[in-house]
Amino acid sequence: MRYVNRFSDAQLVSRLKSAGAVLIRGVKACGKTETAKQVAKSSINFLLEADARIAQFSLEQALQGEKPRLIDEWQEFPKVWDSVKVSVDNLKEKGLYILTGSATPRDDARMHSGVGRFSILQMYPMTWAERGFAQGKNSFTEVLTTGQLEFEDVNPTPAEIAEKIVIGGWPDLLSASQNEAMQFLQDYISLICETDINRISDNSRRRDPVKVRRLFESFARNISTEASNSTLAKDVSGDQNIGPETVAEYLDALQRLMIVDYLPAFKPHITSRYALRSTPVKHFVDASLAAAALYLDVDKLASDPFYLGLLFESCVVQNIKAALINSGAIFSHYRDSAGREVDLIVEFPGGEWCAIEIKLGFGQADEAAAGLLAFAGTIDERHTPKPSRLLVITGNGFAHQRKDGVIVVPFESLGRL
Repeated sequence: MRYVNRFSDAQLVSRLKSAGAVLIRGVKACGKTETAKQVAKSSINFLLEADARIAQFSLEQALQGEKPRLIDEWQEFPKVWDSVKVSVDNLKEKGLYILTGSATPRDDARMHSGVGRFSILQMYPMTWAERGFAQGKNSFTEVLTTGQLEFEDVNPTPAEIAEKIVIGGWPDLLSASQNEAMQFLQDYISLICETDINRISDNSRRRDPVKVRRLFESFARNISTEASNSTLAKDVSGDQNIGPETVAEYLDALQRLMIVDYLPAFKPHITSRYALRSTPVKHFVDASLAAAALYLDVDKLASDPFYLGLLFESCVVQNIKAALINSGAIFSHYRDSAGREVDLIVEFPGGEWCAIEIKLGFGQADEAAAGLLAFAGTIDERHTPKPSRLLVITGNGFAHQRKDGVIVVPFESLGRL
């Protein structure tokens, strides 16, 4: 399978020049290993029996090889972190090791002891731009940071948007049909529910695969919302008594596997008397997992514009995070008790930030723009600067800047980093 260039490629090369080791984190099958192999000169994979035996015998031996050396699935032997740290300290060189992993070890305190030796690079499944789904003229970085925008008319159908969501950003599905993608994702979810979640959990607390599958489905039904763990527990329980504490434990395991991804609440100073809400919004790392969890094919998804809109919102949020997370940007959402909301807030290093509303249809852009302007009007400038840009990202329509300053851009127009 040919390698498709990722936004992370240049970032990995840059970080290897500034740190002794780079940790690439990301969900299983998002492309971490293949990205690392583009620059690694030797490798070891702790999921392979022969390589695992080497690690069991000697972690120092596992580090031997031409540098940069790729240590794949490092979390299977978490003590290798300390071995890499000692090696970096002793050799006093840059670009020695690349570690990849698709789960966060339970004891991640050691990760904080890597300051000065490790650089952490986060990877997500492929964005629409990387995948070739979005080939427009405009740039994520330029539109969000400077407002630079080229006019472009983009008009995919709901079915075309649904197909891109159903297939998702998985490198293994670059040439897959809808049916092949759905089977891949069904198998992927089954493996998470039946094997992976228990592999990273305390051995004394085995997770019930049936309950995990129900939680997947409930999380999918509540994607792009602030649904509480109590709501999910009622949905998951059926004829069993499952409390929000159990749901929280299961979600913690899924978060350690990097399957679920939360968008925390933005808390600006506002002049409004309405209270800010602090519940995070729920997303999967790739919206295709929600469609697969609910057995939705393209036709079913396209025929439900409300749910398609929720998945489109999640897809846009995750794509923007994937494109910009390694730039130091911070991501959040806004809700207040009056119902005023902003789907995505992106804060950049240096203090500038932008507010983004996401709408499936271009016809919703006027309402979304009005909401963003009203939100900006509540910001108390004595304590919080006004947003630098207000954007509405749509499923179709044309890229332009309105007379009131709000930028409207179809998602497929964002064709490059």
